[in-house]
Amino acid sequence: MTDNATDASAIIHDVVIVGSGPAGYTAAIYTARANLKPLVIAGSVTAGGELMNTTDVENFPGFPKGIMGPDLMENMREQAEKFGAEVIYDDVSELTLDDSVKTITTALGTTVRARSVILSTGSAYRELGLPREKELSGHGVSWCATCDGFFFRDQNIVVVGGGDSALEEATFLTKFASKVTVIHRRSELRASKVMQDRAFADEKIEFLFDHEVAEIHGQSKVEGLGVRNTLTGELSTLDATGMFVAIGSDPRVSIFADQLTLRDDGYLSVEGRSSKTGLPGVFAAGDVIDPVYRQAVTAAGSGCVAALDAEHYLASLV
Repeated sequence: MTDNATDASAIIHDVVIVGSGPAGYTAAIYTARANLKPLVIAGSVTAGGELMNTTDVENFPGFPKGIMGPDLMENMREQAEKFGAEVIYDDVSELTLDDSVKTITTALGTTVRARSVILSTGSAYRELGLPREKELSGHGVSWCATCDGFFFRDQNIVVVGGGDSALEEATFLTKFASKVTVIHRRSELRASKVMQDRAFADEKIEFLFDHEVAEIHGQSKVEGLGVRNTLTGELSTLDATGMFVAIGSDPRVSIFADQLTLRDDGYLSVEGRSSKTGLPGVFAAGDVIDPVYRQAVTAAGSGCVAALDAEHYLASLV
């Protein structure tokens, strides 16, 4: 272990926040203002969360002209640091959460100890794995209809998926698009009957069964899609300027899944509307506990809850 790691492990922090994004940075703002001097382990690549891959954010309160996702995260980070939070850009490789003093080991070999931990590791949208899919994120490729649907007014767009979330996205997008095509690689949807009935009854929604997206056309933005018949292998072109991928998401729970209770859907379980996990002094916030709403503003609210819960817990130790 390096001298720096040894020095770091000698300090016991009141609060360590694992992960960043709206939840982590909001938790940092609140705990910093409570003079708890939080340490945020923001991640080496994922710092700022999913909003770092988002262009215009027009539904976060307080920004009537909108704000770029990376700018919003930068503002939150600066605000947290203004009040005394420390942010490091490293990844957590190991956690020990069942002791009164928690131990966090980072990928760079630093050992950190804390009386309380807030987990805001988020979740990751499942991708199709297509070339240029990530490159065109925010330029016609999206994973969030409520975030980006407004930008596709009077356009032909595609929703990929066959579950409830896909049909919910498709139904929502009909408020803006002239046509929404749901592409599903099988002949039957997995969605509930009520969601299917609603989608089938919507005149703006069309279905393309037994097909999958094979390629994305366009240079700087989506200008069409190449689709493949999953039964025959035949390729064809679909006119579309937007593609919403709705094939699910995976919470980032791997580093603590063996220590904390997970829900049946794999998300981290907390007590009611609180942020309390099954271990004293361990709290969670943001998308890692929320498979439903997944918005920046709900994640930020969740981060506030976690910060207040952690503050109350620390006060009880005195």
